[in-house]
Amino acid sequence: MKITKIIFGLLTIVSTISCTNNNDKADGYGNFEATEITISAESNGKLIHFIVEEGKTLKNGDNVGTIDTVQLTLKKEQLMVSKSVIFSKSKGVLSQISVLKAQLKTARNSKTRIQNLIKENAATQKQLDDINGKIDVLKQQIRSVEIQNSPVVSELKSIDVQLKQVEDQLQKSIITNPVNGTVLVKYAEPNEITSFGRPLYKIANLSTMQLRVYVSETQLSSIKIGQEVTVKIDANETMKNYTGTISWIASEAEFTPKIIQTKEERVNLVYAVKIDVKNDGSLKIGMPAEMWIEKGSRQ
Repeated sequence: MKITKIIFGLLTIVSTISCTNNNDKADGYGNFEATEITISAESNGKLIHFIVEEGKTLKNGDNVGTIDTVQLTLKKEQLMVSKSVIFSKSKGVLSQISVLKAQLKTARNSKTRIQNLIKENAATQKQLDDINGKIDVLKQQIRSVEIQNSPVVSELKSIDVQLKQVEDQLQKSIITNPVNGTVLVKYAEPNEITSFGRPLYKIANLSTMQLRVYVSETQLSSIKIGQEVTVKIDANETMKNYTGTISWIASEAEFTPKIIQTKEERVNLVYAVKIDVKNDGSLKIGMPAEMWIEKGSRQ
């Protein structure tokens, strides 16, 4: 009789625990992720110095490396010399244009005076015609000189454009970190030859992590963007709690990801949800976690 009571008591406890577990399940399961950015070289040449190390925290604007700029510097000097030579050739032409423009200005002033004198009957129409003729001649001379100097001006403009291109390449030879974050992977080492587009390192901002979970259609009414939820991760023998904020809810359903192994769960349609969680240093990319919705928020 005593054995029967003991067995009955054990079955009752197991049943109670089982019911409790079924009613105390998380509302979503997923893994942490972060926005990863791959920084690539924007120039060709030897990597002169490169101070990136995996696990190192970098700030936006940090100078983390330099690609050899000797050839670009020499090209810039060559363009500067060419520009100086061409400018010296056109200097005489430009000075001639300046003289003609000064004469044109004087002639226009004389025309204005003659027009005023004509109003007072102190000048003749012939004087006005003569000054108009002189103005026309000066305009034609300026136009002629400008046409002669046009190829030189075009060449100078071409050199200026090339100089801007070289300056841009020189700036891109300095590797500048574009975002605040932690280096995840390093792909290059100092003194290696790099090329345009080659990945140098991967970085991600780990101060705030995103937990991607999948919820069923029936759970959508219980969540909204901006809502706070509880996020739990495994920590020794217990669970560690964080406060998270729902930042994104998918607008379309998808099949449960294939990491869910059972056939029945793979065919279910679910909605992806992202939850922002402040990282105290314990959260890592790929770490599994649970999402719990406050009971008062559930329908």
